Amino acid sequence: MKTTIYLVRHGESPKTEGNERERGLTDKGWSDANRITEILRNEGIDVFVSSPYKRAILTIEELAQSLDKEIIVIEDLKEMVFLSDDRIMPDIELYPYLDRILSDPDFTLPDGESSGICQKRTILILKEILTKYRGQKVAIGTHGLVMTLMMRYFDSKYDLDFLLQTSKPDIYRLEFNDEELMETKKLWRATQ
Repeated sequence: MKTTIYLVRHGESPKTEGNERERGLTDKGWSDANRITEILRNEGIDVFVSSPYKRAILTIEELAQSLDKEIIVIEDLKEMVFLSDDRIMPDIELYPYLDRILSDPDFTLPDGESSGICQKRTILILKEILTKYRGQKVAIGTHGLVMTLMMRYFDSKYDLDFLLQTSKPDIYRLEFNDEELMETKKLWRATQ
């Protein structure tokens, strides 16, 4: 039975305020969240699930509200942990490690988790979603690295190059037959 998953990467978020959990959206992030609502409004989405991080929730919140749906927040869909205590790791510090993070599933930063652990916890949730909401359409508010790791579980072509070409926000529609990924389509276009 076909199940459709919409992976919605969060919109632009300032890395200068709060911590990883509390970072909101920039003005552009809010504007793009509105565009996400327009793009996905008529897709017939049945269920909304999100990372617990504010930026992921805010990116799909308007769409969920417009369809009179609640957002189910799942802790294990959070972004990969880079630093302890939900501290923000600036991109300039993180990006030099991305190749190693994605090529070595056991590599961890001193206070973080490995990509292997992150992928395992998020795939477990994705499989639960595919079982529980079989035959339905589910939007998941997510993060770039988590999205890449989930997609990579099904196809190794989703690698560092893929991650680096994604945008904030981004939308990928994944069509599953039970737990088999049948088709992937990018729905977000930066110039829409």
